[in-house]
Amino acid sequence: MAEMSVTNTTASLQSFPKSPLCSLSTTKFNSSYHPSPIVSPIPRFCLISKYNSFRFSAAVVKAASSPHANTKDPMLPPYNVLITGGSKGIGYALAKEFLKAGDNVLICSRSDERVVSALDRLRVETGKQHGTKCDVREGDDVKNLVAFAKEKLKYIDIWINNAGSNAYSFKPLAEASDEDLIQVVTTNTLGLMICCREAINLMQNQPRGGHIFNIDGAGSDGRPTP
Repeated sequence: MAEMSVTNTTASLQSFPKSPLCSLSTTKFNSSYHPSPIVSPIPRFCLISKYNSFRFSAAVVKAASSPHANTKDPMLPPYNVLITGGSKGIGYALAKEFLKAGDNVLICSRSDERVVSALDRLRVETGKQHGTKCDVREGDDVKNLVAFAKEKLKYIDIWINNAGSNAYSFKPLAEASDEDLIQVVTTNTLGLMICCREAINLMQNQPRGGHIFNIDGAGSDGRPTP
């Protein structure tokens, strides 16, 4: 079973601890470009910081509990990248940048129509593009997403948890409905945990291991979000 250590910072990028099987670091990006020492295979993740200020946590997963534990399979580009909530916003910008770099990208969204529209626009880029419908709040949906990823790309090097919701509500918390709060929490918290669980299980059974990024957009600058 993967172990996880957590380090939080809001000032500078920090390297991962070397000992845990799964390590986590949290930092905040501003609008300027920062060469990333966090995970050496993924400096291009920082390219989209020009679009916005956001915070992310990143985990390195090693295949230590799988039959591949003693297999050395270095992670080299092109990378296979899975992005939840990849049909618009920061997720779409990430997909575009990875494709520009020649990587292979799989995006998902709760809307079939948004997935199809995003793929149509992304086809002008290099790399392979795939997409599917997935509601990250549903465990079966995320398991099906993993199966789809294995079918199309065989393995995932980088899993980016970008899907999130504000329930399309911009009211103060005191005025939020039960339905709005349930949608926000089940998407942003439960959905994140389900995706991390499935991503860790996937990557532990890959010779290459993998990297998981969790993005926090609206709350990264202290704005009050549930």
